[in-house]
Amino acid sequence: MASIFGFRSRDPIRDRQTDVARLDRLAKLFEQVAAEIDAEKTSLESRYRKEATNAAFPVEAVENGSASDRRASEVSALTQSILNSERRIAALSRQGGMMRELRHSLDVVFDENAATDSPATVASAWRAGAGRG
Repeated sequence: MASIFGFRSRDPIRDRQTDVARLDRLAKLFEQVAAEIDAEKTSLESRYRKEATNAAFPVEAVENGSASDRRASEVSALTQSILNSERRIAALSRQGGMMRELRHSLDVVFDENAATDSPATVASAWRAGAGRG
């Protein structure tokens, strides 16, 4: 049986540096994913606006009864595409919101942990280069 007197804990400064580095990696990952989501959403919104604009003339022709069957089929396809785009934009908005919430939660965890650490420990961790970016 091992003696409890032989147990050694790690230096709290080293623990803090490890925690800060880990949170920093997570923060950067959330920020990267959020940027990917924003880029996809921006691109999709642009295509959506073009598609909605292009659909205006065939829809008007269908409504006036002057459109061919082929035009009516195009309107149906455009309508479905627009609906799909709206759903995807909404999903991307939710995902972006989730990434912002997760990123914010890291700050909360970091701040809670920092409140329990001594100011010297926090300062040492930051000086060691393990700070958030």
